[in-house]
Amino acid sequence: MARYNILIKRSAQKELEALPKGYLVHITKIIASLANDPRPNGAEKLSGDDKYRIRKGPYRIVYSIHDSELVIWVVKIAHRKEVYR
Repeated sequence: MARYNILIKRSAQKELEALPKGYLVHITKIIASLANDPRPNGAEKLSGDDKYRIRKGPYRIVYSIHDSELVIWVVKIAHRKEVYR
């Protein structure tokens, strides 16, 4: 399987930098692993959108996959209370 390029929106990068250090390490590893497997176990497709989400504790990583270009865009990283607003 081809390796995907991971791009992170500027707003998602700021959200990532604002995470508590304990979650920052785990979420960074999860995002990096998407390059090899963009649809891992636990990833769910969001209804009404061409986006997926992965859970890590109380945080959610929302991303979109562009298979034709082999690109993954990380759109949002936020607490579960705020991520879908």
